[in-house]
Amino acid sequence: MIEPDRRSFLKAALVGAAGVSLSVTGRAFGGPAPDPIVATQLSDNLVQLAGAGANVVALTGPDGVLLVDGGLQERSGDLLKAVAKLPGGRHVHTLFNTHWHWNHTGSNERLAKDKVKIVAHENTKLWLGADFYVDWEDRHYKPRPKAAWPTETFYTSGKLTAGNEEVVYGYLPRAHTDGDIYVFFPKANVLVAGDLVSVGKYPTLDYCTGGWIGGMTDASKALLEVANAQTKIVPGLGPVQTRADLQAQYDMLSTMKDRLIGLLKKGMGTDDLIANPPTQEFDAKWGDPKLFLANAYRGLWGHVRELGGIV
Repeated sequence: MIEPDRRSFLKAALVGAAGVSLSVTGRAFGGPAPDPIVATQLSDNLVQLAGAGANVVALTGPDGVLLVDGGLQERSGDLLKAVAKLPGGRHVHTLFNTHWHWNHTGSNERLAKDKVKIVAHENTKLWLGADFYVDWEDRHYKPRPKAAWPTETFYTSGKLTAGNEEVVYGYLPRAHTDGDIYVFFPKANVLVAGDLVSVGKYPTLDYCTGGWIGGMTDASKALLEVANAQTKIVPGLGPVQTRADLQAQYDMLSTMKDRLIGLLKKGMGTDDLIANPPTQEFDAKWGDPKLFLANAYRGLWGHVRELGGIV
């Protein structure tokens, strides 16, 4: 059973992953970077901005700028200075939050003062307004100011037009968190995936706010159906990815989901995972598996009834 040794395992996982990432504000989901904000052109009117704690994508047009994600609060000023240099950048009219984590929602307060429309899944709004504890980080989150909350929420999917571009967005349930969305720009063939896509490290499964490996596997499959071989996929952190990269993530998650379910059904616990991590063929690509395994295993325990044959 996982429960008796859960705390010791999580501590070991966090220590083992310390060089990889550990907290929303400076460790597990990206941290304050001293580097300047770096712009990469994705299409004629789409720009990726890196260096604010998470990737931000800006769509420029005659009506101003639409942003997907807003980086960390402490980097918001630098980010918005970079945005202001883009065509129409002094007028941001829409901001998408791909999920609640603070390195993606750090510009909410600042942009809300300018009456910017903030779009997110309803669960993202709930988490930003909640008081809760994330045990794998050993961190207590206080409610963000009401100004940081999304002003327009949805439950399934939606479309809007910004400038001459169609913007398509959709919800992918209980994956990285329980509020993850993607934002797709069909004309430019650019898919912004937030932390549904991970680069150079195992995906973070935030089971405390609804994430789990089954949902993350399903989300990767759904994104594969949106993308084609030419799609530019913007992850939460790191360089632009391809559909082949996304396929590799799906293959790894699908394999590990089945493998971990099998270990649960055999009665294996967390000490067994530490002693013999079942990820060997993936570690060269994805790095230290400890945090991933800790969160994946814990998340699976939240779904034992639907999985069957475990308890």
